[in-house]
Amino acid sequence: MSHQPSKIKTIAYWVTTILGPTSFVIGGSLFVLHKQEQIDTLAQLGYPEYLLTILGIWKLLAVIAILVPRFPRLKEWAYAGFFFELSGATLSHLLNSDGLALASQPLLFLVLVMASWALRPPSRRLASRSGY
Repeated sequence: MSHQPSKIKTIAYWVTTILGPTSFVIGGSLFVLHKQEQIDTLAQLGYPEYLLTILGIWKLLAVIAILVPRFPRLKEWAYAGFFFELSGATLSHLLNSDGLALASQPLLFLVLVMASWALRPPSRRLASRSGY
């Protein structure tokens, strides 16, 4: 029975990771392929189309970094990238007066990414350093 909280945390980690960071495989692919909906959204927000390629590649690389074993510092950078991209998308929609419905979509993924980060197992974390 003592393993139950650990098992629940592991399941919660993988559920939030699959729904959050791993879902960026789809988004990153759509960006890299310059699908029309993504082109239209970026244009509406005032961003250039080439940003799709840059963000798409980074999203796909970040998913790989989060899913592969080891490399905890790289995972931290990937989570930080997701945080900046999703918070930026949320603010872009709000500042563009797109309304809460559009702004809440990246915000929901941000919550999932943050939960994945908070629930990650010790093997996927940076080791603590004393003396700081």
